[in-house]
Amino acid sequence: MTSTPRDTSSPMQNKSTMLWGLLVIQIVCTLFFLADALGDFIFADEILAGFNHDILEAMVVVAMALSIVFTITQIRRMLQRQRRMEDQIKIASGAFVTMLDQYFDTWKLTPAERDVALFLIKGMSFSDIAQMRNTREGTVKAQCNAIYNKADVTGRAQLLSFFIEELLSEELIPEIKNV
Repeated sequence: MTSTPRDTSSPMQNKSTMLWGLLVIQIVCTLFFLADALGDFIFADEILAGFNHDILEAMVVVAMALSIVFTITQIRRMLQRQRRMEDQIKIASGAFVTMLDQYFDTWKLTPAERDVALFLIKGMSFSDIAQMRNTREGTVKAQCNAIYNKADVTGRAQLLSFFIEELLSEELIPEIKNV
């Protein structure tokens, strides 16, 4: 039994390849017209006296026009995709902040503990948190221990893991079903 190779290219790679191909077509067409114009200017009718190159020029114009249309289409699609991704990031960001607030309320964190918890989640060190909050590192460590106890976790890694799991367990944007 022989196995057939699977296509491992992603849609983004395919689009990228297509756009590079379209760019090559546009460059070739531009070079053709440049060479044609220079040839007409320098050599007049000597070289292609018996050849009607109007047909070739028409084919190049068609190729160039199609290439431009496809390029515009791809640019529009990429911009739409970028807007959707930015919208999803905004939703995810808002959902994360809302989720943090809900859990911080559930755990009854004090305002100081909320600040420290946010800094912990952002990955800041105890000394950086102490500097940011104008307090001692020992105070920050004590607040961290209080946060861990209230959240029923053993440390920063478990706290982060808790929130990551929560984020991954729910859809950020509900799927729209066609009825």
